[in-house]
Amino acid sequence: MSNSKEFSPGEIYEPSEETRKYAWVNNERIYEMAQDYLTFWDEVAKNDVEWFEPYEDVLDDSNAPFYRWFVGGKINITHNCLDRHIKLKGDKTAIIWQGEPENEKEKITYHELYQRVCRFANALRTLGVEEEEDVVTIYMGMVPELPIAMLACARIGAIHSVVFGGFSSKALRDRINDAESKVVVTMDGYYRRGKVVETKRIVDEALENAPSVESVVVLERTGNDVNMVEGRDVWWHELEEGLPDKCECRPLDSEHTLFILYTSGTTGKPKGVLHVHGGYNVGTHITTKWVFDLKDRDIFWCTADIGWITGHSYVVYGPLSVGATVLMYEGAPDHPQPDRWWSIIEQYGVTILYTAPTAIRYFMKLGEEWPKKHDLSSLRLLGTVGETIDPKAWKWYYKHIGNERCPIVDTWWQTETGMIMITPLPGITKLKPGSATLPFPGIEVDIRDEKGYSADSGELVITNPWPAMFRTLWGEPERFAKQYWRSNGGLIYYTGDGARKDENGYYWIIGRIDEVLKVSGHRLGSAEIEGALISHEAVSEAAVVGKPHEIKGETPVAFVVLKTGYEPSVELEEDLKKHVRNEIGAIAVPEGIYFVEQLPKTRSGKIMRRILLAIEKGEEVGDITTLEDVTVVEKIKEVMMARKTEQ
Repeated sequence: MSNSKEFSPGEIYEPSEETRKYAWVNNERIYEMAQDYLTFWDEVAKNDVEWFEPYEDVLDDSNAPFYRWFVGGKINITHNCLDRHIKLKGDKTAIIWQGEPENEKEKITYHELYQRVCRFANALRTLGVEEEEDVVTIYMGMVPELPIAMLACARIGAIHSVVFGGFSSKALRDRINDAESKVVVTMDGYYRRGKVVETKRIVDEALENAPSVESVVVLERTGNDVNMVEGRDVWWHELEEGLPDKCECRPLDSEHTLFILYTSGTTGKPKGVLHVHGGYNVGTHITTKWVFDLKDRDIFWCTADIGWITGHSYVVYGPLSVGATVLMYEGAPDHPQPDRWWSIIEQYGVTILYTAPTAIRYFMKLGEEWPKKHDLSSLRLLGTVGETIDPKAWKWYYKHIGNERCPIVDTWWQTETGMIMITPLPGITKLKPGSATLPFPGIEVDIRDEKGYSADSGELVITNPWPAMFRTLWGEPERFAKQYWRSNGGLIYYTGDGARKDENGYYWIIGRIDEVLKVSGHRLGSAEIEGALISHEAVSEAAVVGKPHEIKGETPVAFVVLKTGYEPSVELEEDLKKHVRNEIGAIAVPEGIYFVEQLPKTRSGKIMRRILLAIEKGEEVGDITTLEDVTVVEKIKEVMMARKTEQ
């Protein structure tokens, strides 16, 4: 039987009196005050970050969509992340680092972090790295030296391009060549599930055809053997030897490039999303402070890898700008035991946890007995990011991790937006499981139908510029202007995400528009069907793709991971189909349901539906090096082959 009736559309969770009383934002009038968004952002910029020189204009929209914020201001994001905290918070812990091996851990104060950033900034200068257009590619695991390298680049005005440490040598090479990187910063290796990921070896393969790279800096982490190329490669510790731990924080124009971050493109060519010092600092600072209601005593753990935008904004720049204590963990969430995360929360007294719905559903599958082994009473606020969270996972998170007392901030945003855009504010927002609720103050959004008219269901759009917005695509300004922006009663940013709005004006994200099936002329989001499947008591995870159909155009096919205690059967498949029919309608019922042990996912938790579609159609699956477990592809193929044999 389905337990979906447990989650009625009108189910609402009110902020507790204590949360409301002490929250940074505890008055709903903030939304009214922020309707004049330029005045709102002007006040935030002046009151919450420090400037070397004041800006002349809040916004220059004369060359839209190439907007410029805080025009003429001089700033450096590392001043706000480091220098301004030294006097009052120098002895406060900035980073708590836990290696995958239990005995490897470190605490770094703000003063120590400042010194280490300065020393490495000086080291980069010895390699000829300057401001302007010099790009440093960083390819590392989750160690403190990763944010140190980022901050060092920013301090001297260089541009950093962090590449996720799980990418293949080809993916790394493509990003190095596109950015024409001068220096690569890497490490000998890092730990993942008890094994060493040999990052330096992968870099060597990538650099076989990367002519722009002049130097490679290698951090010694695991002690495994590496090949050091004479004249090009240098050990981190040797490069720093004898260098001072002070380095001028260079005042930069507000629009000076901070970083490039590559994200998947529909053409297969990665897009280099470009963010700048000023607006990005303002946007990530205030969202970190207000969305997570971050206080000086908090231990903030965003579980994202820094190789993704969530790690940039809410592991590094946002929390450090606020002066928070950030926890970083190197390894896998279930190694050596499935309670590793809960053990870390208990050990360090984590107060705020920000993670992905994929991880929550994975822990649901493992069972609540694992978090029950640990005291999670230090937690006071939970967050989700990366994809839509279904009400069932929301409720499990609320009950078994938050003990029914921690508000959940379900956030929607993108690599391109740089900052959280739709979110609850814990002191004032009434929560609905599965809804990202309302736009952040100063952000204006809408939903448009296929003809461009406002609607209750359709594509999510942003109708005004915002400070942390990306400024362009690296080397592709035409693609930037054409792909994201349309003139429709003013210039509007089209997100590519589908959404609907309920009677209270709350937004419900329903997945990518390009992950939409068209069944007999009806548009169905794969996320909607997946949500229906997940609401069944037997289902832990689900992924839906569209299979070509001669009559219907497309028909849904589902890949389902069952919870422990449930076994695949014809009867269960029919029950799931009946459940989808009841939840959505006959049009959404999958033609076939495959029961699999795992779904193909990247290490960040993203389900690779293109791989499932290729398997279903009998086509080549393409590059699978970004998968957390590459063996899952063959296992799914075996399931499908066995199924076809039965038929």
